[in-house]
Amino acid sequence: MISTSSIICRLATGVPGMDEVLGGGLPEFSFNLIAGAPGCGKTTLAHQMMFALATRERPALYFTILGEPPLKMLRYQQQFEYFDPDKLNDSIRFVNLSEEMASGNLGLLMQRIVVQVEKYTPSLVFVDSFHSLSLVAQASEPEAGSLQYFVQNLAVLMTSWQATTFLIGEYFSGNDPNPVFTVADGLIWLRQSVQRNSVVRKMEIMKMRGQPTLPGLHTFRIGSDGIKVFAPANISVPRHSGPAPGLERLRMGVKGLDDMMGGGLPPGYSLLVAGPSGSGKSILASAFLSAGAVNGETGVIAAFEQRPNFVRPAAIADLIDSDRVGLIRPAVTDLSVDEIASLLLAEVRRLGATRVVIDSLSALELALAPTFRDDFRESLSRMLSALASTGVSVLMTSELEDRYTDLRFSPYGTAFLTDAIIVQRYVEIDSRLQRVLAVVKVRASAHSSQLRLFHIDDSGIKLDEMPPDQEGILGGRPTRRRLRAPTAATPVEMP
Repeated sequence: MISTSSIICRLATGVPGMDEVLGGGLPEFSFNLIAGAPGCGKTTLAHQMMFALATRERPALYFTILGEPPLKMLRYQQQFEYFDPDKLNDSIRFVNLSEEMASGNLGLLMQRIVVQVEKYTPSLVFVDSFHSLSLVAQASEPEAGSLQYFVQNLAVLMTSWQATTFLIGEYFSGNDPNPVFTVADGLIWLRQSVQRNSVVRKMEIMKMRGQPTLPGLHTFRIGSDGIKVFAPANISVPRHSGPAPGLERLRMGVKGLDDMMGGGLPPGYSLLVAGPSGSGKSILASAFLSAGAVNGETGVIAAFEQRPNFVRPAAIADLIDSDRVGLIRPAVTDLSVDEIASLLLAEVRRLGATRVVIDSLSALELALAPTFRDDFRESLSRMLSALASTGVSVLMTSELEDRYTDLRFSPYGTAFLTDAIIVQRYVEIDSRLQRVLAVVKVRASAHSSQLRLFHIDDSGIKLDEMPPDQEGILGGRPTRRRLRAPTAATPVEMP
């Protein structure tokens, strides 16, 4: 009689982000294949999981079928931070099967594996590289059923020994007919794509029996601490129907701007600040974070500009130094939006931040690997939803060409994703180039429709007063004063 109440224990892999992709961890006693092309990180992934999982109570046995000895493999693996030399020959043992491999005798190879497993009774078993064994076996024993019988027999034995097993192999396509793909409980496929000068690694859980996994390709990066997987920030939250009653709005840090926005930015809203280069977007973002610090709030900056302009107000540098504002400025290239979202969410949780600044979307797009730029809008939507689920308020800046007659608010068509929009522009007044600012949108909230002149000094952004001769510009009445685009052939009346 088969029990229907069996609960599968899930093991934590020790690989950041991978348990989430797997749907909660790795099923214990499962028979898994880690596959992919050469150089995509298969051996690194196997070693990282082994060093994280192996203990004296749960020992690991690592079979190497390659011609290279385990010592050569460990020479490179010990460069990673997860490597623990104290576990070698204690909770982790390596066995070289190159002689049995050379013979091409699958029966002899199975016999050696059985002897070692019975000797050490491991809870974790790794076989690397299993694909090499397949090639030799096919060449030496042309009988069609030999390899399939070996794989099925190995899977049954490992399950009966209650061992969680990993076969590591170089495979280029999961569509090829292969008995390993059929027998395996889990199929973890690693990919490495090259586009121009960009190299991107991705992981796909093609199969994992008994549990739902996150579908799709998930980017990962190999660093000094090993592999880190960036699961998609796919948290759906309802769009704001309006500011929550009873919650105090956030101060923007610019005198007069709160009034233009109907009292400030509602908590949890996302704000897009769009404008041409030098119009003051980053300075407004700095003021937003400084205003939060005055109120006891912490913030996070994701800076992608080559020289992030967070010097005005000057106190922003002190906020970063005192850890009241966290700075994310990735030093690596070929990023994905999911990787940025992971960094942001981790920093928000660490600081308990309530304000986030992304400066700028234009530079963020350039920092992405080319393969991620086509779906930039979709990825950005997921990231904003994930940030919104934490309750933070987000200010993003976006670079726009000032064409003076073009009223776009974002070059990516992402303006509809945000809850509020502030636009900055250049105008010519009496043969002088000046800046204007307008609040275009605050979702479900009244706001000013005025265009306000402003200037920037050492203390930040200052909205100009409205002298009588400008009331027509800002109040909607006719005026004799003309605002011109710097390169326009004809004067443009300001509404």
